[in-house]
Amino acid sequence: MKLAIINVGCGNIGSVGIAFERQGLQPVVTSDPSELTSADKVVLPGVGAAGFALAQIDKLGLREPFLALTQPVLGICVGMQLLFDHSEEEDVDCLGIFPGRVRKLQPGPDMPVPHMGWSRLEVRDPSLGLRTGDYVYFAHSYACDDTPASVAVADYGRPIPAAVRSGNFSGAQFHPERSGEAGARFLESWLSQ
Repeated sequence: MKLAIINVGCGNIGSVGIAFERQGLQPVVTSDPSELTSADKVVLPGVGAAGFALAQIDKLGLREPFLALTQPVLGICVGMQLLFDHSEEEDVDCLGIFPGRVRKLQPGPDMPVPHMGWSRLEVRDPSLGLRTGDYVYFAHSYACDDTPASVAVADYGRPIPAAVRSGNFSGAQFHPERSGEAGARFLESWLSQ
């Protein structure tokens, strides 16, 4: 299986690559559109700002090839946020695969921003290998609106989509590469699709 991890010059490429190596794969890290279209599966990782990542996607000529992908695609953290319509972070229009906005988290009692740490999941659809009660690791200041595409949510002052899925596109707001057994199960399930 050829797994391509998109390199837009920011993000958690190293740790995501190692997580997939644990699954028995040798991912290709690339910003070449032809490598994406020829891959069996594609990952858009992300740690950083939505505006910068989108600017890099456009600078590298990846937007149209990415939107045309028909194989399974997984966005992680900011990579998932980029799949939505719009982000308040730098007020940018995103890739528009999922309807909804990405909004800044609001701090509250026992809910500092950024949200960094383990949160319990409520799973609405077990098709991505997650289970209600799983704890997964988050590190983010912005979160997507809850959507019918949410397959798992965490409560952080409002329902935070932890994982979404529609057609060949999936996303994880949490970091599966840092989420122990639940994260490994999630990646294994996504790879098996």
